[in-house]
Amino acid sequence: MLSFQLHPVGDCALLAEFAQRIAPDIGAAVAALSSRVLAAKLPGVVETVPAFASLLITYDPLVTEYDTIADAVKKLADADGADTAAGEGRLVTIPVCYGGDFGPDLPFVAQHAGLTEEEVIALHAGREYQIYMLGFLPGFPYLGGLDERLFTPRLGTPRTAIPAGAVGIGGEQTGIYPIASPGGWQLIGRTPLKLFDPASGTLPYAAGDRIRFTPITAAEFAALAAKEGTV
Repeated sequence: MLSFQLHPVGDCALLAEFAQRIAPDIGAAVAALSSRVLAAKLPGVVETVPAFASLLITYDPLVTEYDTIADAVKKLADADGADTAAGEGRLVTIPVCYGGDFGPDLPFVAQHAGLTEEEVIALHAGREYQIYMLGFLPGFPYLGGLDERLFTPRLGTPRTAIPAGAVGIGGEQTGIYPIASPGGWQLIGRTPLKLFDPASGTLPYAAGDRIRFTPITAAEFAALAAKEGTV
């Protein structure tokens, strides 16, 4: 497994910190270490929180201690096959209606890239994206793997209101707003799926999974929205 440093975080967590850059191999290593820790069911471990280049591991200090967890994590990382322990994660398909009222910034993204709107849609929906981490909002997936031609600066002035399901591009990344929120990403489309349910706290994906976007029409959006109750 790629090397990392362990640091205590307060009295109930430790941080496994990898090289500080966004890259597929680091994201895979974080996901693999998280998978290993959870599968080991270490006494006292509460949860793991993956990020771009680190993994936070929380534990109950009344059950275990930092040195015990740190030693166990090192052994798990040294185990054979540790780099691939998490596999590729699940593949989750997200239907998206691109452009128009659903994606008001699609024309700007196309102009910035020197492409047509149709070409932007084809590029955006033409590949799988790894979920590096969830953050900013409950269930907001930060996705790696965006085509370099679609890299687009964030808005100079963030919007005060973005609808749930909006799909956007911010710099070198793409992501989905699972709930209504302010935000500064360039909006290119929207999904009718209800991604985050506050009542249950459930999501259709997790860090380490993969997402593929599927273009749909406005009529298909309306039908799915009615079914999902997101009209």
